[in-house]
Amino acid sequence: QVQLVESGGGLVQAGGSLRLTCAASGNIFSIDRMGWYRQAPGKQRELVAAITSGGSTNYADSVKGRFTISRDNAKNTAYLQANSLKPEDTGVYYCNGDLKLAYKEPTFRYWGQGTQVTVSS
Repeated sequence: QVQLVESGGGLVQAGGSLRLTCAASGNIFSIDRMGWYRQAPGKQRELVAAITSGGSTNYADSVKGRFTISRDNAKNTAYLQANSLKPEDTGVYYCNGDLKLAYKEPTFRYWGQGTQVTVSS
């Protein structure tokens, strides 16, 4: 059974930092793009950052210069280093990955269950 599990969320004061981890497990052949999204109460889920298997990254304008996405392909794991956190960064953070389970099989997007990040002012 393939699953993505996020960890590292919590309560932090404004200006603080957190490091989120997304670990993919199961019978996985390869992972292409991995991404972090967040959803604040009453708002739509939005892209925070994404990274390809080759290391190309893109970020939401609101987190550029503060957040860094990275991955360890050998461990099927992605990370999100979030620095200089602001109250508006509060939300549930989800990771996803575009996974291929076998050679010549199509790629499907899998989601984790999310981890709560709360930034107090």
